[in-house]
Amino acid sequence: MKFNQISLGVAAALVMGATNAADTITVVSWGGAYTVSQVEAYHKPWMAKTGNSIISEDYNGGLSEVKAQVDAGNVKWDLVDVELSDAVRGCDEGLLETLDASVLPAGADGSAAADDFIDGALQDCAVASIVWSTIYAYDNTVIDGQPSTIGDFFDLEKYPGKRGLRKSPKANLEMALAADGVAAEEIYDVLSTPEGIDRAFAKLDTIKGETIFWEAGAQPPQLLADGEVVMTTAYNGRIFNAMAAEGKPFEVVWDAQVFDMDLWVIPKGAPNKEAAMDFLAFSTSTEQLAAQASWISYGPARKSSAPLVGHYDGKPELEMAPHMPTAPENFGTAIANDFEFWADNQDELNERFNAWLAS
Repeated sequence: MKFNQISLGVAAALVMGATNAADTITVVSWGGAYTVSQVEAYHKPWMAKTGNSIISEDYNGGLSEVKAQVDAGNVKWDLVDVELSDAVRGCDEGLLETLDASVLPAGADGSAAADDFIDGALQDCAVASIVWSTIYAYDNTVIDGQPSTIGDFFDLEKYPGKRGLRKSPKANLEMALAADGVAAEEIYDVLSTPEGIDRAFAKLDTIKGETIFWEAGAQPPQLLADGEVVMTTAYNGRIFNAMAAEGKPFEVVWDAQVFDMDLWVIPKGAPNKEAAMDFLAFSTSTEQLAAQASWISYGPARKSSAPLVGHYDGKPELEMAPHMPTAPENFGTAIANDFEFWADNQDELNERFNAWLAS
């Protein structure tokens, strides 16, 4: 009788989504329009489905806070949205839980999850949700002309005015080399040499004196809107949101975009691992990934989601597909982030970048 009662209880828990109504998970992401898209497409439907609650927190990326919690044995976060290089490094360093991809739902077209996710989306400790890119953008009411290449971003004579750059070597070094004439497919070959790193920093030197550095994703569109910069690198979805939701006169330049994935990870020792995994599986289903893409212009990590991507926030006049980083017309000179390079070199290049900033 005891065995039957336990079995029935487990079965009921599985039917209920492997969680109970008292579960509250802490989900950490990047804030702004991106988190809004997750709240609308993931959080609200999951809470309605399960009766559980979500505490949403923002951060600026990296593994330092995850590492501090894990090392202290006092993990507060259940699920964190990270860049691919951090997912790989965090897994290698034992900071993240290993994940069983077999529990992920099949695609809406019936394809197995392992076949439905794009290449690289399923990692030992992470499951991808989106493809995003670092681009640069400008305000078309203050620029004389139409910048169209990464070289234009670095050309202070042709396009005078302040620039905005993320306070990080990632994407900056790649874009600098592209502006210096290195082809997209050769970027990391060059960057893997001391001479290549020197070359990238030398190119950044040419605009350093006219640069404002940003950290949070919400800052670049605000810098443009306030007139503090005339061009800035940014996450493509943040600029799209400013254009679509706020009517800002911004233009995206896709040349030499650096594209990447964001993935869900569960910190080692997360207090609500079971509920977090249930949320992870729900949020990376075909329908939820497509739903997120109607709020922000990041491409879904599942192939079966693409046909379901529709219009921005239900507005029939604004198709989302042309605003995706992976749209053919946007992708010709795209640079694929080399997550292995950054997993191996990020600490060293962060130190070099910070020293360069201080010099």
